[in-house]
Amino acid sequence: MSLIKWVNLKSIVDSRGELTIIEAQKDVSFDIKRIYYLTNLSPNMSRGYHAHRDLQQLAVCLVGNCRVLLDDGFEKCWVELGSDKAIRIEPMIWHEMHDFSDDCVFLVMASDKYDESDYIRDYTKFMEEVNNG
Repeated sequence: MSLIKWVNLKSIVDSRGELTIIEAQKDVSFDIKRIYYLTNLSPNMSRGYHAHRDLQQLAVCLVGNCRVLLDDGFEKCWVELGSDKAIRIEPMIWHEMHDFSDDCVFLVMASDKYDESDYIRDYTKFMEEVNNG
């Protein structure tokens, strides 16, 4: 199983600009219950450092780019995320976002509302749950 779950986003480009489309049940395989985005990000600061037990997410940089670390407890990989592709972050994937461009706008669509009990914020605890899973 590959950690990287790319979603190619369709764009329509003409003289007026570029229109990028994200469609439910096609690009997003879950019902969206929450949308949030990160702005004014510092290239020197990182975000994430957690996994979710049940939450599914689709993440994309609407503007700019960043690097994302994905880790399932067995394999780790880095991806460059921009505006042309999104990534699905499935449950029990540790994820970190690094190296934000100055103009980065990082958008996440989530399968459920915020629930702190769904978060695993300690990597050692994450590894314990992976190994006892």
